[in-house]
Amino acid sequence: MTTLVYAIILSLLPIAELRGGIPYAYLSGQPIWLAYVVCVTANFFVGPIMFIFLETLHKLFVKWPFYEKLFNKFISRVRKKTSHLIEKYGFWGITIFVAIPLPVTGAYTGTVAAWLFGLDKKKSLIAVLVGVCISGIIVSSVLYFGIEGFEFLYKKVG
Repeated sequence: MTTLVYAIILSLLPIAELRGGIPYAYLSGQPIWLAYVVCVTANFFVGPIMFIFLETLHKLFVKWPFYEKLFNKFISRVRKKTSHLIEKYGFWGITIFVAIPLPVTGAYTGTVAAWLFGLDKKKSLIAVLVGVCISGIIVSSVLYFGIEGFEFLYKKVG
């Protein structure tokens, strides 16, 4: 598989998302702009996939005790982490939450929070997209300028 395929897979995984995809692509030799475009595009698809899952398969899976227990545990974590932002800011709360490139923030949790709080699906997907774009900019900037900024430490002089 190519580097970009692995970067796409990482960008679609719940824990890695952009924090895994962009660095993997860039450190594997892809230009930072290409890593950003490919990974942000892949990560955006998490929102529609999650809405489809939550509106269809979730209704079937919730009948299984193991899934229900796991899902309820996840939902309680989502409520703790997002309730103040979502209830107060709605669209912008989702955007801000998704934009923060830390573990347990991102497209998955943002989409589940929007669904949980009954926000409009179309507006929620736009909020997730904007948040993913901002998160991608943050990850790309830290990666690019961090590596380039410390390049003087390992360059040979003369």
